[in-house]
Amino acid sequence: MTTLREVVDYAHALWPLSGAEEWDAPGLVVGSLDHDVTRILLAVDAVSETVTQACDINADLLLTHHPLLMRSVTSVAEDRYKGHLVSKLIRSGVALLAAHTNADVVTDGVSDVLAQRIGMSNLKPLVPSSMEGTGIGRIGELSSPMTLGALAQHLASVLPHTAGGVKVSGDFNQEVSTVSLCGGAGDSLLSNQLVLSSDVYITSDLRHHPAQEFREQALLGSGPALIDISHWAAEWLWLDVAGAQLKKAFPNIHIEVSDVRTDPWDFLVVQ
Repeated sequence: MTTLREVVDYAHALWPLSGAEEWDAPGLVVGSLDHDVTRILLAVDAVSETVTQACDINADLLLTHHPLLMRSVTSVAEDRYKGHLVSKLIRSGVALLAAHTNADVVTDGVSDVLAQRIGMSNLKPLVPSSMEGTGIGRIGELSSPMTLGALAQHLASVLPHTAGGVKVSGDFNQEVSTVSLCGGAGDSLLSNQLVLSSDVYITSDLRHHPAQEFREQALLGSGPALIDISHWAAEWLWLDVAGAQLKKAFPNIHIEVSDVRTDPWDFLVVQ
């Protein structure tokens, strides 16, 4: 049998905690390290649907990208949703482990997988970390130039469906070859020099004013187009890779990737 301790140790070898941002809170949230693990469910978020799914399939571990407990959590009372989920996990004997920014920065991490699925090569981080080849975001080249519109359509075919789809700021027919990206919310990198040198920057959760001001400044000189994609969809692609890595190390553990869409938006009304 494989213990939770063995799985956690391997997860932290794949996605070292030392690679996490200072504000982040990855790691084990719920569970006894001595308990056996025979089934793991992977998901982007620990929310009611994925926790229920983990309990329903008798998973011993729910491994998520986003931490459930991070900022300003002062209570796990059951009348609050985080407390309710923690209590449900404990009662059902399901451990909870999060691999967040520590899984963003590594080779075959969140941004790396997104870049690979798009078809980018010659990848390097936008913000390198101390370990060579690791860091926040990625920049690279497409196998051949394409229009911005074609790249957006390609992204829409690669990513799982969401109500928000793929939003683009730029000329549909603009030719692009150098692409920068950051899986998850990446507006903090809008001033990054590698981002500014690319033809297009792909990320999520771009707000009105930062995106508008960035594009207005770009129009005065040169700067990338912007593509805004679903935060959940961009990170969901990584789960298959993470699951395969775990399966290779623990072939006797049943590993499943959740198909529950935890993007918060349910439908779009087109005007």
